[in-house]
Amino acid sequence: MNHRAALAVSLLIGSMLLVSGCATPYDIGNADPRVTPVEAAKDVAGMVSHTVAWGGLITVAKNLKEKSEIEVVGYPLDSENRPNRDAKPTGRFLVIQSGYIETADYAPGRLITVVGTVTETRGGAVGEAKYVYPVVVATKLQLWPKPSAERREPSFHFGIGVGIIR
Repeated sequence: MNHRAALAVSLLIGSMLLVSGCATPYDIGNADPRVTPVEAAKDVAGMVSHTVAWGGLITVAKNLKEKSEIEVVGYPLDSENRPNRDAKPTGRFLVIQSGYIETADYAPGRLITVVGTVTETRGGAVGEAKYVYPVVVATKLQLWPKPSAERREPSFHFGIGVGIIR
């Protein structure tokens, strides 16, 4: 193989590795990720029927008679439309999902991205403090992998020999 062919093959392999390492963002369609839950709670009249994309950390999930309700501490979405836990929280919100969800999966501490329509606000409490929650009826839910199951950094191993991995 001549020098040019070797260079072309190397560039091709490098390009394929680079592209395969890029993540595709979760599709939020035409939903608005810019409006925060706090802003929606303050102006619910202007937000009713507005389609939003919010994400955050699940605090409580429960199944009701014909629907499920998830309480979420909101965080801004990153470039993959995943909640960015390094950012400042954007307020709490309630998610209504028709039907049954597995609360073992939608457990406290899991990250979620929700696409849905703002329908109302609901009074509640966080600890002993009164709180006004915007309510979103979900059309799409993305439950993100548990932190122990995800890898943010690519893993490359080079070497010669025999290895045992347990």
